[in-house]
Amino acid sequence: MKSNSILIVGCGDIGIRTGRLLLAAGWQVAGVRRNPQALPAEFTAYGADYTEPGSLDFISELKPDYVLATFNPSERSLEGYEKGFVGGTDNLLRGLAEHRPRHILSVSSTRVLAESAGGWVDENSVLAGDKDPRAMSIIEAEQRLLASPQAASVVRFAGIYGYPGGRLLTRIGRGELCAAQPPRYSNRIHRDDCAGFLSHLLQAAVADQPLEPVYIGVDDQPALQFEVESWLATRLGITQPEYQQPGSGDAATGKRCSNRLLHASGYQLRYPDYRHGYQAVLDESVRSPG
Repeated sequence: MKSNSILIVGCGDIGIRTGRLLLAAGWQVAGVRRNPQALPAEFTAYGADYTEPGSLDFISELKPDYVLATFNPSERSLEGYEKGFVGGTDNLLRGLAEHRPRHILSVSSTRVLAESAGGWVDENSVLAGDKDPRAMSIIEAEQRLLASPQAASVVRFAGIYGYPGGRLLTRIGRGELCAAQPPRYSNRIHRDDCAGFLSHLLQAAVADQPLEPVYIGVDDQPALQFEVESWLATRLGITQPEYQQPGSGDAATGKRCSNRLLHASGYQLRYPDYRHGYQAVLDESVRSPG
Protein backbone atom coordinates (compact mmCIF):
# COMPACT_ATOMS: atom_id res chain seq x y z
CA MET A 1 0.00 0.00 0.00
CA LYS A 2 1.31 3.44 -0.93
CA SER A 3 2.35 5.51 2.07
CA ASN A 4 1.12 9.06 2.54
CA SER A 5 3.44 11.82 1.40
CA ILE A 6 3.81 15.30 2.85
CA LEU A 7 5.75 18.39 1.84
CA ILE A 8 6.71 20.70 4.71
CA VAL A 9 7.33 24.23 3.46
CA GLY A 10 9.59 26.38 5.63
CA CYS A 11 10.75 23.26 7.44
CA GLY A 12 12.32 24.57 10.65
CA ASP A 13 12.18 23.15 14.17
CA ILE A 14 8.40 22.57 14.32
CA GLY A 15 8.33 21.18 10.78
CA ILE A 16 11.21 18.80 11.50
CA ARG A 17 9.57 17.57 14.70
CA THR A 18 6.27 17.03 12.91
CA GLY A 19 8.00 15.31 10.03
CA ARG A 20 9.80 12.90 12.35
CA LEU A 21 6.50 11.90 13.96
CA LEU A 22 5.05 11.24 10.51
CA LEU A 23 8.12 9.28 9.44
CA ALA A 24 7.63 7.05 12.48
CA ALA A 25 4.05 6.49 11.28
CA GLY A 26 5.27 5.37 7.84
CA TRP A 27 4.87 8.61 5.87
CA GLN A 28 7.14 9.87 3.11
CA VAL A 29 8.41 13.28 4.26
CA ALA A 30 9.93 16.06 2.15
CA GLY A 31 11.03 19.43 3.42
CA VAL A 32 11.68 22.80 1.80
CA ARG A 33 13.92 25.44 3.33
CA ARG A 34 16.61 27.89 2.31
CA ASN A 35 19.37 25.68 3.69
CA PRO A 36 18.22 22.12 2.91
CA GLN A 37 21.41 20.66 4.39
CA ALA A 38 19.89 21.38 7.82
CA LEU A 39 17.11 18.84 7.20
CA PRO A 40 17.34 15.31 8.64
CA ALA A 41 18.88 12.73 6.34
CA GLU A 42 15.59 10.79 6.29
CA PHE A 43 13.76 13.73 4.69
CA THR A 44 13.76 14.37 0.97
CA ALA A 45 15.32 17.84 0.89
CA TYR A 46 14.54 20.77 -1.40
CA GLY A 47 16.29 24.11 -1.33
CA ALA A 48 14.04 27.11 -1.95
CA ASP A 49 13.16 30.51 -0.50
CA TYR A 50 9.37 30.39 -0.29
CA THR A 51 9.18 34.20 -0.22
CA GLU A 52 10.48 34.38 -3.78
CA PRO A 53 7.94 34.18 -6.66
CA GLY A 54 8.31 30.96 -8.61
CA SER A 55 10.37 29.26 -5.92
CA LEU A 56 7.69 26.64 -5.21
CA ASP A 57 6.62 25.93 -8.78
CA PHE A 58 8.08 22.42 -8.53
CA ILE A 59 5.30 21.36 -6.12
CA SER A 60 2.73 20.78 -8.86
CA GLU A 61 5.00 18.08 -10.31
CA LEU A 62 5.85 16.62 -6.89
CA LYS A 63 2.13 16.17 -6.10
CA PRO A 64 2.33 15.64 -2.33
CA ASP A 65 -0.71 14.13 -0.63
CA TYR A 66 -0.51 16.71 2.16
CA VAL A 67 1.24 20.03 2.74
CA LEU A 68 2.31 21.67 5.99
CA ALA A 69 3.28 25.35 5.71
CA THR A 70 5.26 26.90 8.56
CA PHE A 71 5.76 30.45 7.36
CA ASN A 72 7.68 33.11 9.26
CA PRO A 73 8.40 36.79 8.60
CA SER A 74 11.49 37.23 6.47
CA GLU A 75 12.39 40.05 8.87
CA ARG A 76 10.57 41.84 11.71
CA SER A 77 9.46 44.79 9.58
CA LEU A 78 5.95 45.07 8.14
CA GLU A 79 7.42 44.29 4.73
CA GLY A 80 9.00 41.16 6.22
CA TYR A 81 5.62 39.99 7.55
CA GLU A 82 3.94 40.61 4.20
CA LYS A 83 6.69 38.81 2.34
CA GLY A 84 6.84 35.88 4.75
CA PHE A 85 3.13 35.23 5.28
CA VAL A 86 1.23 36.72 2.33
CA GLY A 87 4.01 36.15 -0.16
CA GLY A 88 4.67 32.64 1.13
CA THR A 89 0.98 31.72 0.88
CA ASP A 90 0.64 33.15 -2.62
CA ASN A 91 3.76 31.34 -3.80
CA LEU A 92 2.52 28.07 -2.32
CA LEU A 93 -0.87 28.35 -4.00
CA ARG A 94 0.74 29.25 -7.33
CA GLY A 95 3.21 26.39 -6.94
CA LEU A 96 0.40 23.90 -6.40
CA ALA A 97 -1.32 25.08 -9.60
CA GLU A 98 -3.99 22.47 -10.42
CA HIS A 99 -2.76 19.93 -7.88
CA ARG A 100 -5.13 19.41 -4.95
CA PRO A 101 -3.50 17.86 -1.89
CA ARG A 102 -5.91 16.05 0.40
CA HIS A 103 -5.30 18.79 2.98
CA ILE A 104 -3.05 21.75 3.69
CA LEU A 105 -2.19 22.85 7.22
CA SER A 106 -0.72 26.31 7.74
CA VAL A 107 0.81 27.45 11.02
CA SER A 108 -0.50 30.83 12.17
CA SER A 109 -0.54 32.84 15.39
CA THR A 110 -3.02 33.98 18.04
CA ARG A 111 -1.61 37.44 17.38
CA VAL A 112 -4.40 37.73 14.81
CA LEU A 113 -6.99 37.96 17.63
CA ALA A 114 -8.06 41.43 18.71
CA GLU A 115 -8.67 40.82 22.44
CA SER A 116 -6.23 42.72 24.66
CA ALA A 117 -8.03 43.18 27.99
CA GLY A 118 -7.60 39.69 29.44
CA GLY A 119 -10.80 38.21 28.02
CA TRP A 120 -11.36 34.72 26.67
CA VAL A 121 -11.06 34.05 22.93
CA ASP A 122 -11.68 31.13 20.61
CA GLU A 123 -11.50 30.41 16.89
CA ASN A 124 -14.50 32.67 16.18
CA SER A 125 -13.33 35.72 18.11
CA VAL A 126 -12.86 39.15 16.56
CA LEU A 127 -9.65 39.59 14.57
CA ALA A 128 -7.11 42.36 15.02
CA GLY A 129 -7.54 45.61 13.13
CA ASP A 130 -5.17 48.08 11.51
CA LYS A 131 -3.60 49.00 14.87
CA ASP A 132 -1.46 45.90 14.35
CA PRO A 133 -0.49 45.82 10.67
CA ARG A 134 1.78 42.81 11.20
CA ALA A 135 -1.19 40.83 12.50
CA MET A 136 -3.16 41.98 9.47
CA SER A 137 -0.52 40.43 7.19
CA ILE A 138 -0.99 37.10 8.96
CA ILE A 139 -4.79 37.47 8.72
CA GLU A 140 -4.57 38.17 5.00
CA ALA A 141 -2.43 35.06 4.51
CA GLU A 142 -4.97 32.96 6.44
CA GLN A 143 -7.85 34.32 4.41
CA ARG A 144 -6.14 33.79 1.06
CA LEU A 145 -5.46 30.16 1.90
CA LEU A 146 -8.94 29.45 3.28
CA ALA A 147 -10.61 31.18 0.32
CA SER A 148 -8.60 29.14 -2.20
CA PRO A 149 -9.93 25.98 -3.89
CA GLN A 150 -7.67 23.94 -1.63
CA ALA A 151 -8.84 21.92 1.38
CA ALA A 152 -7.03 23.77 4.15
CA SER A 153 -6.90 24.64 7.84
CA VAL A 154 -4.85 27.09 9.86
CA VAL A 155 -3.52 26.42 13.35
CA ARG A 156 -2.97 29.50 15.51
CA PHE A 157 -0.26 28.77 18.06
CA ALA A 158 0.63 31.02 20.99
CA GLY A 159 3.88 31.29 22.92
CA ILE A 160 5.74 28.31 21.51
CA TYR A 161 8.43 27.25 23.99
CA GLY A 162 10.59 24.25 24.80
CA TYR A 163 13.99 25.50 23.71
CA PRO A 164 16.67 25.18 26.43
CA GLY A 165 18.40 28.53 26.62
CA GLY A 166 15.38 30.37 25.19
CA ARG A 167 14.95 34.11 25.72
CA LEU A 168 12.56 33.85 28.66
CA LEU A 169 14.69 31.39 30.61
CA THR A 170 17.82 33.39 29.82
CA ARG A 171 16.24 36.60 31.14
CA ILE A 172 14.92 34.98 34.28
CA GLY A 173 18.29 33.29 34.78
CA ARG A 174 19.72 36.81 35.00
CA GLY A 175 17.17 37.53 37.73
CA GLU A 176 15.04 39.87 35.58
CA LEU A 177 11.29 39.42 36.01
CA CYS A 178 8.30 41.26 34.61
CA ALA A 179 6.24 43.55 36.83
CA ALA A 180 3.18 42.20 38.61
CA GLN A 181 1.07 45.16 37.50
CA PRO A 182 -0.79 45.60 35.32
CA PRO A 183 -1.70 41.89 35.21
CA ARG A 184 -0.98 40.42 31.77
CA TYR A 185 -2.40 37.10 30.64
CA SER A 186 -0.23 34.85 28.50
CA ASN A 187 -0.74 31.62 26.59
CA ARG A 188 1.73 29.00 25.49
CA ILE A 189 2.31 25.56 24.05
CA HIS A 190 5.36 23.31 24.19
CA ARG A 191 7.00 22.71 20.83
CA ASP A 192 6.50 18.95 21.22
CA ASP A 193 2.74 19.55 21.50
CA CYS A 194 2.87 21.80 18.42
CA ALA A 195 4.33 18.92 16.43
CA GLY A 196 2.05 16.40 18.12
CA PHE A 197 -1.09 18.37 17.34
CA LEU A 198 -0.12 19.00 13.71
CA SER A 199 0.68 15.32 13.24
CA HIS A 200 -2.61 14.38 14.93
CA LEU A 201 -4.61 16.60 12.55
CA LEU A 202 -2.85 15.16 9.52
CA GLN A 203 -3.54 11.62 10.67
CA ALA A 204 -7.18 12.62 11.21
CA ALA A 205 -7.31 13.89 7.63
CA VAL A 206 -5.96 10.54 6.43
CA ALA A 207 -8.83 8.87 8.29
CA ASP A 208 -11.29 11.15 6.46
CA GLN A 209 -12.25 12.99 9.63
CA PRO A 210 -13.42 16.51 8.77
CA LEU A 211 -11.08 19.23 10.00
CA GLU A 212 -12.12 22.67 11.20
CA PRO A 213 -10.88 25.64 9.14
CA VAL A 214 -9.23 27.19 12.21
CA TYR A 215 -7.74 25.77 15.40
CA ILE A 216 -6.12 27.47 18.39
CA GLY A 217 -3.09 25.57 19.60
CA VAL A 218 -2.43 26.32 23.28
CA ASP A 219 -2.21 24.34 26.51
CA ASP A 220 -4.94 24.12 29.14
CA GLN A 221 -3.82 26.98 31.36
CA PRO A 222 -3.65 30.62 30.30
CA ALA A 223 -1.71 32.26 33.12
CA LEU A 224 -0.54 35.63 34.30
CA GLN A 225 2.95 36.23 32.99
CA PHE A 226 4.12 37.28 36.45
CA GLU A 227 2.93 33.94 37.83
CA VAL A 228 4.85 32.02 35.18
CA GLU A 229 8.04 34.01 35.66
CA SER A 230 7.87 33.80 39.45
CA TRP A 231 7.47 30.01 39.28
CA LEU A 232 10.43 29.74 36.91
CA ALA A 233 12.56 32.01 39.12
CA THR A 234 11.89 29.72 42.08
CA ARG A 235 12.85 26.66 40.03
CA LEU A 236 16.05 28.39 38.90
CA GLY A 237 16.96 29.36 42.47
CA ILE A 238 16.63 33.12 41.89
CA THR A 239 16.18 34.57 45.38
CA GLN A 240 16.52 38.30 44.74
CA PRO A 241 15.02 39.08 41.35
CA GLU A 242 14.87 42.53 39.83
CA TYR A 243 11.41 43.49 38.63
CA GLN A 244 10.58 45.70 35.68
CA GLN A 245 8.90 49.00 36.45
CA PRO A 246 5.12 48.60 36.76
CA GLY A 247 3.03 49.93 33.92
CA SER A 248 0.24 52.41 34.36
CA GLY A 249 -3.18 51.23 35.53
CA ASP A 250 -4.28 47.96 37.03
CA ALA A 251 -6.60 46.64 34.31
CA ALA A 252 -5.74 43.21 32.90
CA THR A 253 -4.09 42.96 29.48
CA GLY A 254 -3.48 40.17 27.03
CA LYS A 255 -5.92 37.38 26.22
CA ARG A 256 -6.93 33.93 27.44
CA CYS A 257 -7.15 31.40 24.62
CA SER A 258 -9.58 28.48 24.67
CA ASN A 259 -8.34 25.16 23.29
CA ARG A 260 -11.78 23.56 23.12
CA LEU A 261 -11.40 22.52 19.47
CA LEU A 262 -7.96 21.06 20.14
CA HIS A 263 -9.52 18.74 22.73
CA ALA A 264 -12.55 18.09 20.51
CA SER A 265 -10.17 16.79 17.83
CA GLY A 266 -9.09 14.04 20.22
CA TYR A 267 -5.57 15.33 20.80
CA GLN A 268 -4.14 14.80 24.28
CA LEU A 269 -1.59 17.37 25.38
CA ARG A 270 1.74 16.02 26.52
CA TYR A 271 2.30 19.17 28.60
CA PRO A 272 -1.11 20.51 29.73
CA ASP A 273 0.28 23.56 31.55
CA TYR A 274 3.43 25.64 31.93
CA ARG A 275 4.59 23.77 35.03
CA HIS A 276 4.73 20.40 33.26
CA GLY A 277 6.24 21.89 30.12
CA TYR A 278 8.88 24.12 31.65
CA GLN A 279 9.91 21.45 34.13
CA ALA A 280 10.68 19.23 31.15
CA VAL A 281 12.76 22.05 29.62
CA LEU A 282 14.65 22.57 32.88
CA ASP A 283 15.27 18.84 33.20
CA GLU A 284 16.62 18.77 29.64
CA SER A 285 18.92 21.68 30.44
CA VAL A 286 20.35 19.74 33.38
CA ARG A 287 20.94 16.67 31.20
CA SER A 288 22.53 18.74 28.42
CA PRO A 289 24.14 21.78 30.08
CA GLY A 290 26.12 22.67 26.95
